[in-house]
Amino acid sequence: MPIIPQIVMVKVQETITSDNDHNHKQQQQNMQQFNASAEEEMGQLGIQLRDEQDFSQRYQIFIDEILGSGQFGTVYGGIHRKTGRHVAVKLINKTKFPNSKEAALRTEVEILSKVEHPGVVAFQEMLETTDRIFVVMEKLKGDMLEMILCNERGKLSERVTQFLVYQILIALRYLHSLNIVHCDLKPENILLVSDSDFPQIKLCDFGFARIIGERGFRRSIVGTPAYLAPEVLCNKGFNRSLDMWSVGVIVYVSLSGTFPFNEDEDINDQIQNADFMYPSNPWCEITTVAIDFINNLLQVKMSKRLTVLKALSHNWLQNYQLWSDLRCLEKEIAVRFLTHESDDARWTNYENELGLKPTYL
Repeated sequence: MPIIPQIVMVKVQETITSDNDHNHKQQQQNMQQFNASAEEEMGQLGIQLRDEQDFSQRYQIFIDEILGSGQFGTVYGGIHRKTGRHVAVKLINKTKFPNSKEAALRTEVEILSKVEHPGVVAFQEMLETTDRIFVVMEKLKGDMLEMILCNERGKLSERVTQFLVYQILIALRYLHSLNIVHCDLKPENILLVSDSDFPQIKLCDFGFARIIGERGFRRSIVGTPAYLAPEVLCNKGFNRSLDMWSVGVIVYVSLSGTFPFNEDEDINDQIQNADFMYPSNPWCEITTVAIDFINNLLQVKMSKRLTVLKALSHNWLQNYQLWSDLRCLEKEIAVRFLTHESDDARWTNYENELGLKPTYL
């Protein structure tokens, strides 16, 4: 069973560095569009209500159904009274909410209200009273951590892990193209759309997300040390590669059921020295290409760490079984966003050569 370290506050520099392997011109265009759209609706993100009775006429919150908690409040299950649609409602008590966190909350709401991708949880609206803020989002089935812990082996198979990680990377590719760094990737923030063996996933909780190039965010990152990259722990500038380190830890935890650190020793020192463990049990059962994938993500030097594009093209994620599983999901949800038509001929030829019967048709 994975260890669950305590959450800590980690101070980071305001400076955020840029990656060298992205198209900077396209990034600037994406960023300008994102900022212009966000600025246009700055005052329209929250609908002002007279009192909480106005909210209760729109939604019913189930106080005994706690879905999770984040930096800004507790998330409850709820229902939209008019449509009967099930929702997740983040409830924030403004009387206990520090003014220093207001900018971070607005960043989260702005990001969620502007991004639209099958791999990111859908924001619906923000409602506000004198004392409380209600952030309404789509409700999903559970999270990746729950999936790992509920597995009888306390870990996931390599096939399922590949399936989930590929989706995470596709969502990150979209966010990184908008200069958005999630900054808090961990299994708890990866939600499952269904309880199937091969579920669609969506990223959530953008409370600590940063927008590269945006000023005025001199604040702390709160997170679990085991998922934080060395540059954060060392109080250095960071870039998109921060998320890629977290992906590496997620893969390790998913495949082994434990963190890549000795919990009896200082985790920060182990992270900064890349002192990771691969004990024979269970790693003798894991392919060498999977371990290579992890090692290329858990690089202390940001410049050596895989980018999201390089991670997607790594050999561990380039196999027929994964492509077939992804195509099955795309068919199920009637949206093609994980695979590309340019790969169809490659894998169709592979099927024909081996006489395989497609499972995704």
